[in-house]
Amino acid sequence: MQSTARFGRRTGWAAAGGGIALVLLTATGAHAEGRGDVRVVSTVVNDGANVTVGTAREVTFPIAITVKDNSGVKGLTHVSTFNRSNGHGFVVWTGTTCEKKSSTTSVCTATMSVDPAWIPASDDIDSNKVAGVWTVNATVQANDGDYWISDSIADYKVKRASKLTTDAAPEPVAKGAKLTVTGKLSRANWETLKYQGFAGQDVKLQYRKAGAAHYSTVKTVRTGSTGQLSTTVTVTSAGSWRWFFPGTTTTARVVSAGDAVALK
Repeated sequence: MQSTARFGRRTGWAAAGGGIALVLLTATGAHAEGRGDVRVVSTVVNDGANVTVGTAREVTFPIAITVKDNSGVKGLTHVSTFNRSNGHGFVVWTGTTCEKKSSTTSVCTATMSVDPAWIPASDDIDSNKVAGVWTVNATVQANDGDYWISDSIADYKVKRASKLTTDAAPEPVAKGAKLTVTGKLSRANWETLKYQGFAGQDVKLQYRKAGAAHYSTVKTVRTGSTGQLSTTVTVTSAGSWRWFFPGTTTTARVVSAGDAVALK
């Protein structure tokens, strides 16, 4: 079954989600009402990963809802998802498929979609405040007419996409000399649909010696007022430098491309 595209608060219809863990809840722990013994057994959003939304690319993701009833499962009649704190959301429920697992149990997967172009008009607040922890509501139906309306069957995170650059200079550099590593951290602004600098964030400078398999953290640097990064290190060998931002509740983690620096 498909929904119509409506936006707004939880009384509307849908919003996006994906949490890096913690996507399973049972109906017994949620506010629910209905008729009969049909129940939501478990819910997984986006295969357990966060949903990250940028400024241009449409994002599509699944919400897999396991449903059980002694007469068998007919399907989903409603799926909605939105920010748990403010009730706003901007994701469309575009369709559902159900896979029968047994005579009593089916996994019904709702396909959810968001086009960033929709976001600025989807609410009456700063849309960037809609990032963070989201929740899912669903109504399920059984073959015998039983139905159940369940709130908060899964929590997860919807995050603003981020970008990170790296530049190391001078190149090449003499052994024992100073190297300046700069960069910029920015994130999607859902109001302007552009990326803007992310100030006041701790970003890790990482180094990988030439021929080594892994990067290691050298120091942590805080971004400036426009998201800029800059620090100086002493070079002891050829290798690659990069920045790593671990992310926040509202902003996705990101790793910059490495900048390889050779010795003179």
